[in-house]
Amino acid sequence: MILAEGKSADPHYGKTARGVLRYSAHPTVAILDSARAGETQDGIPVVGTVNDALCFNPTTALVGVATQGGRFPPAWRELLRSCVAKGLDVENGLHEFLSDDPELVDLAARHGSELRDLRKPPAGLNVPTGENLELDAQVVLTVGSDCAIGKMTVSLELDREARERGLRSVFVPTGQTGIAIAGWGISVDAVVSDFLAGAAERLVVEGAARGDLLWVEGQGALLHPAYSGVTLGLIHGSAPHAYVLCHQAGATEIEGFLGHAIPPLSELVELHERASLTARPARVACVALNTRGLGEDEAQAAVAEAEADTGLPADDPVRFGAGRLLEAVLESIDLRTGTLQAETTASLATPSGGRAGSAGATVQTPRKDTRR
Repeated sequence: MILAEGKSADPHYGKTARGVLRYSAHPTVAILDSARAGETQDGIPVVGTVNDALCFNPTTALVGVATQGGRFPPAWRELLRSCVAKGLDVENGLHEFLSDDPELVDLAARHGSELRDLRKPPAGLNVPTGENLELDAQVVLTVGSDCAIGKMTVSLELDREARERGLRSVFVPTGQTGIAIAGWGISVDAVVSDFLAGAAERLVVEGAARGDLLWVEGQGALLHPAYSGVTLGLIHGSAPHAYVLCHQAGATEIEGFLGHAIPPLSELVELHERASLTARPARVACVALNTRGLGEDEAQAAVAEAEADTGLPADDPVRFGAGRLLEAVLESIDLRTGTLQAETTASLATPSGGRAGSAGATVQTPRKDTRR
């Protein structure tokens, strides 16, 4: 069950719910949003209370919204207590940790529920060791002109396209929504800044144990006045071989920050390439556009404009498929479909090849019968 009270239709604050609905291998059986109770979303019933959802037999309640400041509104406490009292595990991606709440911890212990804080960093993080430069895997990082424009979505679409071609491809989650989808990862925006690059290194080391082609989920934006730090830490810690530059078609300014213009895509290409580690120079392989809200002809024109501006292949992987962008990436890192070991059928079931644990970057994983 996805908890999306008041936000299930919100394009920004409801993006965790939308991402899980689209990409998670674990079925969602109900969405809780009392403002839309009785409706359906993507064929899934929207309910008004936890009791209303129990007939669908959920095992886990996922906090599917973002909030300003990353804290729970007061009304959510009763909602969370209700979930735990019914024996549901709770997955939480906000900065406020349920496992730090004595009342909820005690209630969970009494009802056999697990509280999983997806943003809680693992112990033992440190600065990079250089292991990120010694991996056999090829690393691709999605970067962008702004926040919340589809970097995770692009990573997932490219990972899915690569796995469908038989590549040992891995989605590397760096945020709470990606972790909820893939079942492992580190939410790097909750890591102490000194250790952010080290956390990114740990993620690609774990990713390399899972596969040969890593799609690291980007965060923030290099020119974002609030969230540039996380972007640079990811660049240096993941040490990518190539970038995929993501952009909201038609956007000219950082959303919510008046006067902070988005430069031409060609300048963003140069900016990211210059920000790479000198020990691992990386090129932008292609441009992934988000053409949501545009008509078909407008979307095609936006793709053509991006290609003309950058001289790179461009496309909207959600609207038109990820094939052209994947080909551009493989060419950029000098890989072809037949050069990597084919995946097993089982590993194609979920992004990043499933929920197996490994080198210590994993968060707590849901029970095998997870039904949200």
